[in-house]
Amino acid sequence: QVQLVESGGGLVQPGGSLRLSCAASGNIFTINVMNWYRQAPGKSRELVCAISRGGGGTRCADSVKGRFTISRDNAKNTAYLQMNSLKPEDTAVYYCNADWIATMSRKYVEVWGQGTLVNVSS
Repeated sequence: QVQLVESGGGLVQPGGSLRLSCAASGNIFTINVMNWYRQAPGKSRELVCAISRGGGGTRCADSVKGRFTISRDNAKNTAYLQMNSLKPEDTAVYYCNADWIATMSRKYVEVWGQGTLVNVSS
């Protein structure tokens, strides 16, 4: 069984920073693209940032460009989302996703984490 577990969410004041982590565990051979999504109350889930398998390619939504940075450590099977200059409109549940993970038995599965709440408020 392969799973993703997010951590690092919490309450932060506007202008503050948080670093989210997404750790993959299980019978993993390789992890392809890793994504961070978010879903605010009453809104649809949206893609925040994505990073390629090797980590050399990244992209982020216009709403977070210049403030958020995605990275990964393949040796640790972990992705990160560094969030700076946070705004109240960044308040949401943040989800980690791997578009596919290849297991040691060569099964390919898409995996979602359970989400972590980020609350930006004074």
